[in-house]
Amino acid sequence: MSNLVDFHCHLDLYPDFERAVERCERAGVFTLTVTTTPKAWRRNAEVTGATKYVRAGLGLHPQLVGERAAEIGLWERLLPETRYVGEVGLDAGPRYYSSFDVQKKVFAHILEACAEAGNKILSVHSVRSAKIVLDMVEAHMPPDRGKVVLHWFTGSAAEARRAADLGCYFSINEQMLAKEGKTAFLRSLPRERLLTETDGPFTKVGDRAAEPTDAGRALAPLAALLGLDETETKALIYANLRKLLF
Repeated sequence: MSNLVDFHCHLDLYPDFERAVERCERAGVFTLTVTTTPKAWRRNAEVTGATKYVRAGLGLHPQLVGERAAEIGLWERLLPETRYVGEVGLDAGPRYYSSFDVQKKVFAHILEACAEAGNKILSVHSVRSAKIVLDMVEAHMPPDRGKVVLHWFTGSAAEARRAADLGCYFSINEQMLAKEGKTAFLRSLPRERLLTETDGPFTKVGDRAAEPTDAGRALAPLAALLGLDETETKALIYANLRKLLF
C-alpha cells in the first residue's frame, strides 16, 4: 500500500475509466472519485464497488446546476447508497453566476439531506463563494451529522480559520502549492485537517492529465511549508484520512 491520498479526482472523465480505477488499486492510492451529475452515479458505483482503495462520490456539480437542477430528486433517491458526496457546492465565478440562486437552493437541499442521513463525507467546491458556503455549512450541517472537505479552497486565511472551527478539512493539490502569494494562507490551515488531492484530469503533470498516483507530488512542497520532512508529511496526511473516515 502506498499510503497516498487523492481525495478529489474525476476518474470517470479519463479516457478509460476502468483502467484508471485499476491503476489506483494497483498503486494502493486511497482515491475519492467524484461525479458531476447523479446520472453518472450508477456506473461509478459499479466500477468501484469491489475496490479496496477507490470510493465514489454522489455529486451534482454547481457548474452544472443551471442545466441540471431537476436532478436533485434523483440525487436524493441515490443518497442512501453511499457515504461519499461530491462534487457539490457553489460557484460564483462569472460563467456560472446566473445560476447562483439556484445553486444555493440545491446546495442547501444537499446539506440538509446529508445532515438528516448522518455520517456522510462531502467534497465541496467553493469558487468565489467561501463565505456563503461556510454560512450554509454552519446553518445546515452540524459537525456531528457529517464531515465537509473543502476541495481546492481559495478563501481568505480568516475564512480558513472559520472553516476549521466548523470542523472542515481541506484537500490540497500541487497546483495550489505552486501559487506565489499563497504560502501564508496555506500555512494557516490546521495541519491535522489537511488531505491531498489532484483534481485530475483538470490538472496536468507536464502534458498529461494528473492521476491519483501524482498526489504524492504535493508532499514535498507541503512538507517544506509545514517544516516537516516528506515522510512525516505523508504519514500526517494518511493519519488525517483515517481520522476523517473513522
